[in-house]
Amino acid sequence: MYTLFHYEHCPFCIRVRMTFGLLDKAYESKVLPYNDVKTPESLTGKKMLPILSVNSKPMNESLEIMQLLDETNKLKIKETINDPSFPQFEALLSRLSNLVHPLAMPYWIWTPEFDEDSRNYFLIQKEKKRGPFKNLVHNRDTFISALDKEWRELEKNLHPFFESDEFGLKDILLASHLWGLYVVPEFQFPEKIHGYLQSVKNICKFDYHQDFWR
Repeated sequence: MYTLFHYEHCPFCIRVRMTFGLLDKAYESKVLPYNDVKTPESLTGKKMLPILSVNSKPMNESLEIMQLLDETNKLKIKETINDPSFPQFEALLSRLSNLVHPLAMPYWIWTPEFDEDSRNYFLIQKEKKRGPFKNLVHNRDTFISALDKEWRELEKNLHPFFESDEFGLKDILLASHLWGLYVVPEFQFPEKIHGYLQSVKNICKFDYHQDFWR
């Protein structure tokens, strides 16, 4: 029996949810309030999600969870992360995260995932690193302009999947980092990237909002 403790907005949680969908595996979903420190610490000793409990045994490194789930090696996880080009891909994810997060965070906190207490906790924790959310909103054009440069490079690598004509691990990792932008009002992905993300969504049977409306 799989139980997944996760946040809806977290890209590392989303990649695990996408893997469950891709592999047609069922799990019990436990969306934790962001200010719930006790639950993750009681399971793994630290406040970090996702956490997968397998027959009451918890683990919380997303790639390790994905490897455990992928019993037939459909995603070729070990081969991909051991490839010499993988650090370059991780650098891409890092650049995108540094632009996606300041754009999306001020809006994530108004989704049904958050109540007043968890919203305030998230705000305090994230503003320590990012600065006031109101400044992030005021500077959104700067982040969007920087993303435009990333889109041009990214589009060159979609064949139609990332650097490949076949769906793979990198597509899950990439899509999970970009998905949060869909909650940013009036933000629009370039057509090719939107189409790519929708393809990944369909392949992984992924519904970002499914836990909001259970």
